[in-house]
Amino acid sequence: MTDLTRASWRKSTRSSAQGNCVEVADNLPDVIGVRDSKDASGPALRFVPEQWSAFVEAARTNRLSRNRP
Repeated sequence: MTDLTRASWRKSTRSSAQGNCVEVADNLPDVIGVRDSKDASGPALRFVPEQWSAFVEAARTNRLSRNRP
């Protein structure tokens, strides 16, 4: 498992004040970390950069849906 102790976490500038946010760490060479901002010491998801780029592109172009099979 990739070590995220040197990760530099950030929230989106579009995050709401309600605290329902995720934080992303993209400063490490081979991994992108994603975690719940309310639980900074909790678990984090790890993505290879290509996976993260594909997810961000799908979200940006509205190709994500909760109801897709």
